Amino acid sequence: MKKANLSSLQLYRCFACGYCKFTSDFVDYNCPSYKRFRFETYFTGGRLWLMYAWLNGEISWSENLANIIYTCTTCKNCVEHCPMGFNQDIVNWITSVRGEVIERGLAPPNIRDFLENIRKHGNPWGKPKDGREAWTKNVSVRKFKPADDYLLYVGCLASYDNRAQEIAKSLVEILNDTDISFGILGNEENCDGNEVFMLGEKGLYQLLAEQNIKKFKELNVKRIITLSPHSYNIMRNEYPKLGGTFEVLHYTQLLHDLIKSGKIKLSKTEVKVTYHDPCFLGRYNWIYETPREILRSIPGLELLEMRRNRGNSFCCGGGSGNFIMDLLGGSEDSPNRVRVREAYETGAKVLAVACPGCMVMFESALKDEEMEEKLVVRDISEIIRDSCRK
Repeated sequence: MKKANLSSLQLYRCFACGYCKFTSDFVDYNCPSYKRFRFETYFTGGRLWLMYAWLNGEISWSENLANIIYTCTTCKNCVEHCPMGFNQDIVNWITSVRGEVIERGLAPPNIRDFLENIRKHGNPWGKPKDGREAWTKNVSVRKFKPADDYLLYVGCLASYDNRAQEIAKSLVEILNDTDISFGILGNEENCDGNEVFMLGEKGLYQLLAEQNIKKFKELNVKRIITLSPHSYNIMRNEYPKLGGTFEVLHYTQLLHDLIKSGKIKLSKTEVKVTYHDPCFLGRYNWIYETPREILRSIPGLELLEMRRNRGNSFCCGGGSGNFIMDLLGGSEDSPNRVRVREAYETGAKVLAVACPGCMVMFESALKDEEMEEKLVVRDISEIIRDSCRK
């Protein structure tokens, strides 16, 4: 595995360990794909071993091997718990092998279609670009101007998915009641490239990033607010390598500051809430307390923690494009279904999220679990907006 810079010694140490399969208290499985399929090939060590064998010609390409490679959500839980100290290396190994798959023209149809839709249409569904701002029809928001404080980057999910659009609307309504000037790109917005990057299509990622950086600079963008932690991650950590040095904030960081400064007034809301840590906000960018402090700032709100939280949080299963492809779906052990059951067990009535991808995954899980009358999924922006209205 020369392109992934993975030595046989590193591989053996990883495969022989298996520590990352489990939670820190060893009472459950922490790798989403291993939890779903229960085969050694679906956890980090087994997957890397197969990748190594394929690249060295020891095994042949197959549909099953493709499924194993792409069911990793790049949630970074294995990195969080790695006693060998491989750190970001594990994710880099996986994305590098995926890049090799794409270079050899072996990407399975669903991955190929996902990437091709983004290449042609700027979104993974292949929907028209001129429909990207349709969600703004009944909300007061304007196009970004060079003198604005912030560019609000909406992202693909909140532009096209009906439920995720509500997150964008709620945040806009909150910001409209402050003295912050902001705007959106509307139909000129393009995919941020995070999922493309994680799927290994680095050429397409670079094209997207360079186009976005050029657009931002032409508009004199200095500060960017992102709805999605996925957008936040790629713009904050990868765009600077291509010259895109902007101040990037996840919207929870901005709301936190506005609440602390008194620009957002919150009313009493007696409700029990549990919060799910998104992988790309938590494990990738170490933002754990900011969303919790926002929720605790609401008078009367009781914040309950799931057993797995912060760095030990269990992935919703939506990373690496799985919020659309759902390669881990179809079972009671699917990550999103496991997670909503954990949320319900806390006694909370609301499962709070800070990611459109998590929202989509958990809404689906509630239907599959027949829990729609027991638990509701709400984005933090929606919870804050409703508290402001009261």
